[in-house]
Amino acid sequence: MGFLELLILAVGLAMDSFAVSICKGLALKNAGLKQMCTAGIWFGGFQALMPCIGYFGSISFATYFQNYAHFIAFVLLFFIGAKMIYEARKSECDTSRNMDVKTMFVLAVATSIDALAVGVSFAVLDINLWQSVAIIGIVTFGLSCIGIKIGTIFGSRWHTLSETIGGVILILLGLKILSEKII
Repeated sequence: MGFLELLILAVGLAMDSFAVSICKGLALKNAGLKQMCTAGIWFGGFQALMPCIGYFGSISFATYFQNYAHFIAFVLLFFIGAKMIYEARKSECDTSRNMDVKTMFVLAVATSIDALAVGVSFAVLDINLWQSVAIIGIVTFGLSCIGIKIGTIFGSRWHTLSETIGGVILILLGLKILSEKII
């Protein structure tokens, strides 16, 4: 996986955090740098941590599935993307102003479960884990900060669109990985 594909993957994974950050920004109304960084650190940190957990949790099994690596990555990314698109249609903004440790922990874990599955696919792909998680974390940090600000300016109408775009990005990336093996 090249740098561009990794960057696209990071943006796709960050869309859940971006959508939640928009909702938080909507609730906060006058969010500043502190709230932006709080969201960025929580969401970016967990988006970087979860692929590591998925990777190290499955690395011992990776050699058994090496011949199917592209197909496994495709299936995981397809289902994660489809789930994001489905949830975007039915989810509502959490307009709680609360950004305490408990609230942010729950939101960070909830928005990064898909990154855990991506970590599993990293175990079967030839990928630099540390570069990958750094890019995922940085991109998520930035988009979460931007999401808080957008929420304070525009409101909740961007929530559904951002999750849908994230899902489509992950599905397309999965198709690209699969097509590289087939072609």
